[in-house]
Amino acid sequence: MTRTKRIAVLTGGGDAPGLNAAIYAVVRAAAQRGWQVFGVRNGFDGFWEENGVFPLDPAAVDRILNQGGTILGTINRGDPFRVRVFREGQETVVDVTATILERVRTLNLDAVVVIGGDGTLRAAWELYQQGFPAVGVPKTIDNDVPGTEQTIGFATAVETACQALDRVQTTAAALRRILVVELMGRHAGFLALHAGLAGGADVILLPEFPFDYQVLARHLEQMRRGRGFSLIAAAEGAHPQGGQPVYWTQGDELTAPRLGGIARVVAQELEQRTGIEARWMVLGYLQRGGAPNATDRLLALRFGTLAVEMIEQGRLGTLVGLRQGRFQVMPLGVVHQEPPRRLSPDDPMVQTARRLGVVFGEAG
Repeated sequence: MTRTKRIAVLTGGGDAPGLNAAIYAVVRAAAQRGWQVFGVRNGFDGFWEENGVFPLDPAAVDRILNQGGTILGTINRGDPFRVRVFREGQETVVDVTATILERVRTLNLDAVVVIGGDGTLRAAWELYQQGFPAVGVPKTIDNDVPGTEQTIGFATAVETACQALDRVQTTAAALRRILVVELMGRHAGFLALHAGLAGGADVILLPEFPFDYQVLARHLEQMRRGRGFSLIAAAEGAHPQGGQPVYWTQGDELTAPRLGGIARVVAQELEQRTGIEARWMVLGYLQRGGAPNATDRLLALRFGTLAVEMIEQGRLGTLVGLRQGRFQVMPLGVVHQEPPRRLSPDDPMVQTARRLGVVFGEAG
């Protein structure tokens, strides 16, 4: 007699709209097969924390499809190979992978669906090399996970940021100001590009295309005589040519530096160069929150059910994704072998923006 499959699901990295929809899909699709599902709290940490793994059934996820956040909790500094713990009053860094693998064996799990961004999925791949039965589902509002053209959370974040740009544009126009809006996007500018383009920004600053203040100043002088105001969408990782991104914390051996402040720097510099009054604002975590839109819900449902199908077929160590408009499955190792996705000059949205007269600020 065939044993009932036992699987688990976890969410890691920063939160994003649509995580609960993906959990919903995994639990419901598994239940249709008669499998038992467990939730893992706070990313990989749940495997070694007390009460970190608990049963999940369809009743537990019945009303979460439209909820933001994640009912499982998450942690965006959750590298199981380097975990900061306190023992006898002293801070130390430990590798908990052996504990995780032992817990998976103790729970008799056939598979673990890991819903995360590039960092979480890379950790899942490294654990898979040691016997961790992972299937990956990509999420992040940055949309930079290799192997997929779209990640869970991106579409809602674009919509949220676009709505914010719509609102502040009226203030910029009424007072004839420069208004710089800082959006998330450490190394990839997909969110700033898509939201900026949809939200009517005339300048979009991206990590991939370092900008020149002189180019921006000339553009703003022209705007003064025409439109009369400027709306600038700036990814947090944007930086001037020959310069560095702006950080508000430098990080340490376990914590990466945190970007933030480019909107303030750009606004102050452009006001000084042009004499046009400038203001700035940071959207911050607003972009991650709220209910997922229909696009993200549908993407999460498809990814979640596809992950369960991979488990049913015995195809562990895989990543579900969207390529050339089609849902596909690839080796999870793609997150290690390929660099995170970045915008290129020939990206269709970059070309569209240029044809509309949007300025990226590059010299030459």
